[in-house]
Amino acid sequence: MQQYFVKGSAVSPVTIEDKETSKHMFQVMRLKEDDEVTLVFDDGIKRLARVLDVEARQFELVEELDDNVELPVQVTIASGFPKGDKLEFIAQKVTELGASQIWAFPADWSVAKWDGKKLGKKVEKLEKIALGAAEQSKRNVVPSIKLFEKKADFLAQLDQLDQFDRIIVAYEESAKEGEAAALLQAVTGLETGAKLLFIFGPEGGLSPAEIESFEAKGSVLAGLGPRILRAETAPLYALSALSVLLELEK
Repeated sequence: MQQYFVKGSAVSPVTIEDKETSKHMFQVMRLKEDDEVTLVFDDGIKRLARVLDVEARQFELVEELDDNVELPVQVTIASGFPKGDKLEFIAQKVTELGASQIWAFPADWSVAKWDGKKLGKKVEKLEKIALGAAEQSKRNVVPSIKLFEKKADFLAQLDQLDQFDRIIVAYEESAKEGEAAALLQAVTGLETGAKLLFIFGPEGGLSPAEIESFEAKGSVLAGLGPRILRAETAPLYALSALSVLLELEK
């Protein structure tokens, strides 16, 4: 069944105001009266909805659905600005894998240089990608997107004590040295709803100065298996590992 995210509260009847959503519903999918879809509102609850009036773009809410596919912990993926369209790829895939927030920052060794104006357009594009991926993967929430123009602003987020329960830095030097337990130890014992931040470097990795800064803020350095992963692959590995450790073992 097709799923759509609708901004606002779940009050029946629902009128679809967003033009792109409406176009997909009634022109692409050609919904007609009495057809049913799943609508997800700001509260993250899925609801079965039936088309009342095609011309008015109105739906009747039928019932709440007991379907929550979110990870048991809230995961923020933070990546140093990667080259090309890799951030678009990362946003799509980590949304499918359950990330709750997607951040990116100008790392010391980032080749990509994006100013404020370009960042604004980038955010808009990433938000559309995350929305589409969230609908496709039947998420209950759409990840929020935040791109930092200055690394200092990103580092300031790490000083907010209630922001995250655990910060893990994917560090390839740890993998090269054979470290194999830090990731497992870092996620063991996390309570449901805990907030976890994963930090990843761009293509060139994270600089020694950045690693020092992250460690000073209480971050855990962890290798992601014995192989060195690309910048766009590492976040996918981390989220997949989390799913296995926190969801599939039950």
